[in-house]
Amino acid sequence: MSNGRQIKLSFIQRLFGHLKTVHTHRAMVRKNCFACGLYRQGLTHDLSKYSPSEFWPSVKYYQGYRSPYAYEKELKGYSPGWLHHKGHNRHHWEYWYDTINGVFQPIEMPYRYLVEMVCDRVAASHTYLKEHYTSSSALEYYLNKKESGYMHPNTQKELEKILRMIAEDGEAAVFARLKTSIQNNQPL
Repeated sequence: MSNGRQIKLSFIQRLFGHLKTVHTHRAMVRKNCFACGLYRQGLTHDLSKYSPSEFWPSVKYYQGYRSPYAYEKELKGYSPGWLHHKGHNRHHWEYWYDTINGVFQPIEMPYRYLVEMVCDRVAASHTYLKEHYTSSSALEYYLNKKESGYMHPNTQKELEKILRMIAEDGEAAVFARLKTSIQNNQPL
């Protein structure tokens, strides 16, 4: 039980619910990445979610309205599946940490992975918010999560700038600009 809620879904409901969520999310990320010109990343996005270390815990903690990792963290204090996921997927800012001169610190994300992260966040907002999604949903999630203090300052600045552009101009317009910026090897 968590926050007064109890999982009342059968194993089969959780299994097929999780599969549907992953497939829906990956399809949206693929569409977004293709719109940005990131074809290979769109095809390979989140394939680690099918690995046993991520898949089975996600089925176990599936609720349907938020990430299973969030629920597992709530119950256990951490999520082994999330640790595996962020360690195997370059589109997560958490992947880009290392010890430099004895200090554990963030590294600036390469631009193409930062753009994939934007595509991922927009798709996740669509997936979990469904009909409540707005063009500012990914920005609002980012601002409420307060993760900017942990990212490399340049990554944080660029991510917030792009999410604000999406909130103001919409996905299609911004993804078209991102595609041009990637083709020209010039950040927005």
